[in-house]
Amino acid sequence: MRNPGAQEDVSVSQGVRVMFYMMKPNETSFQTLEEVPDYVKKETPFFMSLMLLELIVSWIRKGKLPGLLDDALTSVSAGVLSRLPSLFFRSIELTSYIYIWENYRLFSLPWDSPWTWYLTFLGVDFGYYWFHRMAHEVNIMWAGHQTHHSSEDYNLSTALRQSVIQIYTSWIFYCPLALFIPPSVYAVHLQFSLLYQFWIHTEVINNLGPLELILNTPSHHRVHHGRNRYCIDKNYAGTLIIWDRIFGTFEAENEKVVYGLTYPINTFEPFKVQFHHLLYIWTTFWDTPGLFNKFSVIFKGPGWSPGKPRLGLSEEIPEVTGKEVAFSSPTSQLLKIYAVVQFALMLAFYEETFANKAVLSQVTLLLRICFIILTLTSIGFLMDQRPQAAIMETFRCFFFLMLCGFGHLKPFIPSLSLAFVIFFSICVAFWGVRSMNQLASGP
Repeated sequence: MRNPGAQEDVSVSQGVRVMFYMMKPNETSFQTLEEVPDYVKKETPFFMSLMLLELIVSWIRKGKLPGLLDDALTSVSAGVLSRLPSLFFRSIELTSYIYIWENYRLFSLPWDSPWTWYLTFLGVDFGYYWFHRMAHEVNIMWAGHQTHHSSEDYNLSTALRQSVIQIYTSWIFYCPLALFIPPSVYAVHLQFSLLYQFWIHTEVINNLGPLELILNTPSHHRVHHGRNRYCIDKNYAGTLIIWDRIFGTFEAENEKVVYGLTYPINTFEPFKVQFHHLLYIWTTFWDTPGLFNKFSVIFKGPGWSPGKPRLGLSEEIPEVTGKEVAFSSPTSQLLKIYAVVQFALMLAFYEETFANKAVLSQVTLLLRICFIILTLTSIGFLMDQRPQAAIMETFRCFFFLMLCGFGHLKPFIPSLSLAFVIFFSICVAFWGVRSMNQLASGP
């Protein structure tokens, strides 16, 4: 028996196998929740490695990158935002599960039994199917999930485009498992389900032969991300495609898939990407007459309006021609390089914050989160060429210098402290001059 509270390291072999749900029960069975490794955090190097591999393969096979730089930055930004709440509290998917387990469980399956492990795998995957399906069929749930579908590219960075609010509805679909499956077993499979769905977001893998009959594959998931009429509301699977085959939502890939929302949002601003559909629901709710119709706006499908079926009319979905051009930023290449450099620096502080959150004060954590959010928003403004971009970037760079001055941010390499101060001081001066010129020239 393992020592409670002692998390195990994840080896390179395990890191690769975790991504493909190829771990064995005896490797990943834990008596207590505290023993369960943070597999998602430990997979970060593998995410980066696979994204680099995808880039190389795409360049060799197609002579081009697998997607646009600005779209990839927006996807990773969404992933960063979605993880920030975990700096302060445990996921609601775990807290709700633990509460039901401690107060309402009917019986306890053995945590170290392979049968419990495999049953949990099926239970989590089945729960994910129904959550995912409802996230497309219930408008208020779609408000969270649409973030993941807003990318017009389909590559491994798209997998990181996660919603901040989706988790506040997904937990409901796993609650029945808490009546008999220990939280430690559930926590393992919740992570494995998420990690499996990373590698299927790619166009460099075509068809996997007989595995297509059982598993969710890149081909099946490409259909799910399509805005072609034949793709809408299809292939909800997490790991096993059998649920779609059983419940009539399966569709094979045939004609060229065009990705993204049926009505593209054409922005890289992270908060608009996350919350624009909530604003749409709010305005539609008040503009729709009748109490029943107002609640239908919330709980029926995104395409519903009075007089239509629950999920709307398929003929109203805009047809695609296959010649659609993905939205891209009109900014210069030099500005995009600047954005990448600032984004990379922010990511380094982001990872360091998660690594050391146990020893950082609440004030420091809060200020660092403010810096991270400012960085993501400012880069989005720069990519969208918003009029306020220069002012925001000036304030962000000044805020960085203030955090460093008061010891809330420290360069990961101490000898680079002076270089960071000089670099960000130059940035403050440059963007400050741009801001003053803007203000002087008037609206």
